[in-house]
Amino acid sequence: MLTALVASVLLLGVAAFALNRPSDAPAPAATAQARVAPPGEQSPGTAPATPTPTGTPTPTAPPTTAPTPTPTAPDPGPTKGSGTFSTAPASAKAVGRGTVRRYRVEVEDGIGIDAASAAAQIHGILGDRRGWTNDHKNGFQLVAGGSYDFTVKIASPATVDKICGASGLDTHGEVNCNVGNQVLVNSKRWNTGSPQFSGPIDEYRALIVNHEVGHRIGHGHETCPGPGKPAPAMMQQIYGLKGCTPNAWPYSADGTYLSGPAVP
Repeated sequence: MLTALVASVLLLGVAAFALNRPSDAPAPAATAQARVAPPGEQSPGTAPATPTPTGTPTPTAPPTTAPTPTPTAPDPGPTKGSGTFSTAPASAKAVGRGTVRRYRVEVEDGIGIDAASAAAQIHGILGDRRGWTNDHKNGFQLVAGGSYDFTVKIASPATVDKICGASGLDTHGEVNCNVGNQVLVNSKRWNTGSPQFSGPIDEYRALIVNHEVGHRIGHGHETCPGPGKPAPAMMQQIYGLKGCTPNAWPYSADGTYLSGPAVP
């Protein structure tokens, strides 16, 4: 009896030792539910990562185009000068043949036009082969002093109105005139030209001089000879071209007189 009891105790001890001994068996293989998570996928039971906010895209400003510069209108100069004049200190040899008329150039003080430069330009206009010397009857000589036949005066609109108005001519601050022994050139026209004349300012200055000096040597007003033809220098082109093309010269380069019907 005692022997059987001892044997039972020994068997229970061996069984307990076997149950508590560490196992050397390999770990079980993965089941179908256990898999490698694809990149970016979180394991079950793991709190999802909070996405990092990305910055709001900054809108790109559209490309800008620089504005086209607006052409600057020529400065007409002051409407009124001092009323006194300075004579251009310039002389030159006579140009042309036939009767030579001596002239001087005066510019009103305070209107911003250099007298010597203006005189040089007027001398060039009167000596141009397209000018009045092409008739072989008239010549011109720029002088600074001594006797003279006429004066080319460049003056402000107010002064032109005053001098021309004294002879009964209404220049209304815009145009030129020829009175006595004076050719009056409106400084506004000298500086800006005319809306009717599309050529460069130097060409319009030539028209002013040729038109007014034309009166001095006996030419009257003329009008357009026909559509598309050059306007005569003796036409009052500032009032419209009547179908003609702008022209500053009494003669063409080949010596043809550019005339039109006389205006009564």
